[in-house]
Amino acid sequence: MEIEFHCASGSPYAWRVWLALEHKALAYDLKMLSFSAGDLQKPEFLVLNPRHKVPVIVDHGFALYESAAILEYLEDTYPDSGGRLFPPGAKSRALVRRLVREADEYLARALEAMVDEILFKPAAEWNGAAIAHARDTFAQELAHFECALNSDFLVEGAGAADFTLYPLIALALRMELRKPDLALRSAVGPKLGAWMQRVEALPYFARTYPPHWKSS
Repeated sequence: MEIEFHCASGSPYAWRVWLALEHKALAYDLKMLSFSAGDLQKPEFLVLNPRHKVPVIVDHGFALYESAAILEYLEDTYPDSGGRLFPPGAKSRALVRRLVREADEYLARALEAMVDEILFKPAAEWNGAAIAHARDTFAQELAHFECALNSDFLVEGAGAADFTLYPLIALALRMELRKPDLALRSAVGPKLGAWMQRVEALPYFARTYPPHWKSS
């Protein structure tokens, strides 16, 4: 039975899970939802996640939300399928979990502050000070991850930490289409830039690229 994967185009948290499903070569039934159509407010979706958010997976009747928890579940439930999301050693696994936590706690918070202003408000209502603060915080966090990257991927091979970090950066860079003076591309250091290219070269990456980004 395929895993039901409830996703919405452009959500970095859903993208994380999409990359993980592909990395582990798991069969899934993609349920692409629409923010603008109100799909996340519909009663049938709230049964799966009362917090109105993607991603959600349903595996043999078991519904799970929160992307970090989903990645842990996929690794624990399907340890021998596809590639690993977490390396085998306790110290390496702890390092992955720490990087995931740092990305979600610090980088994602700054990103969400920019998203709230730039993507969900008309330009005339943007709070310039709030955007500038979030942008600077995001850039500082990029510098932290630049220092943390000492091999081709964050911890051993591609896995949970990479699939967490990449979509957050990609969405931030995407926002420059609406606000070019964010200038976040210049804040991506050389190691992170090369790492992003390696993620994009993964054989399944193109299948997970946000559909609505392809046409704009």
